[in-house]
Amino acid sequence: MSILLSPLKVKDIILRNRIVISPMCQYSAVDGFANDWHLVHLGSRAVGGAALIIQEATSVSPEGRITPSDLGIYQAGHVEKLQRITTFIHQQGAVAGIQLAHAGRKAGCAEPWKGGRQLRENDNGWRTVAPSNIAFYTEDEAPLALDTDGILKVIDDFKSAAARALQSGYQVLEIHAAHGYLIHQFFSPLSNHRTDRYGGSFENRVRLLLEIIEAVKKEWPNNLPLFVRISATDWADGGWTPDEAVQLSSILKQMGVDLIDCSSGGLIPGVKIPLAPGYQTVFAERIRREAEILTSAVGLITEPQQAEDILVKGDADLILLGRASLREPYFALKAGSALKDEVIWPVQYIRAKL
Repeated sequence: MSILLSPLKVKDIILRNRIVISPMCQYSAVDGFANDWHLVHLGSRAVGGAALIIQEATSVSPEGRITPSDLGIYQAGHVEKLQRITTFIHQQGAVAGIQLAHAGRKAGCAEPWKGGRQLRENDNGWRTVAPSNIAFYTEDEAPLALDTDGILKVIDDFKSAAARALQSGYQVLEIHAAHGYLIHQFFSPLSNHRTDRYGGSFENRVRLLLEIIEAVKKEWPNNLPLFVRISATDWADGGWTPDEAVQLSSILKQMGVDLIDCSSGGLIPGVKIPLAPGYQTVFAERIRREAEILTSAVGLITEPQQAEDILVKGDADLILLGRASLREPYFALKAGSALKDEVIWPVQYIRAKL
């Protein structure tokens, strides 16, 4: 059996293979509520054989949304629609996961197909928050620097969202601490100029994430997997570094985090990223080896053999597919043929199996 199509047990959850659908924003919600687009988008990838379907960055508060069209889990009313999605995913033999997020200074923007720039408060936008009052783009309105009460609210918002995620039927929880969103903004000296206990030293800059995890663990069962997505580097001088990513990952393992989802960048605009097939796999390999924790690889992984090679080399434990899964929702079924391995097809589709 190929490694890509072999099962992996994490806590009490058994993933049927190593293929994971990466969380990808759809910008298709109204007031945070899921709808049929999300059901079909996520459900089709469960039908397509992926083991774990991680729902897009789902905001823990209204002000944490990247756009007004983001999914949310900040009110009880959101749960019913989300339960419909998780029920369908589990009926297909896949596991439903959710990524909890707060966009910080990158919140309140137009949808990408509408330009993606920050909306003003009189144009469906809102005042954003961040560790420091430093805007993402120079033309943006500077965010409000979070005070102590604001930080406590963020922590409580993640805790409440974790409780609703469990109620909604998700079996894997991922905390989004990457791509220049709020938690990542605290990590990096480029966006965090605080002089209190949340700024300055490495220990202070990662404090918010550690406090969020401690709060989330009060609601999230010990037997269910807890992931954290990080940007392993800012790709910029003076920013967050791969060494710090390894150091943080070691701490997270001690706290009971099960896997580090290894991405990069997103903190500041205009950086040069050396894009190439599997370009972020090096971070997953190093964190896996040095922090001795499960990792996932993501980023320009497009073919089954490429994914298999990453696993064979021991660079990662899971493969996250983003754009590749948008082009090919049935990637796992394709992988079975490409790797000459057995994969279970939905009975409704068996007539198409070669």
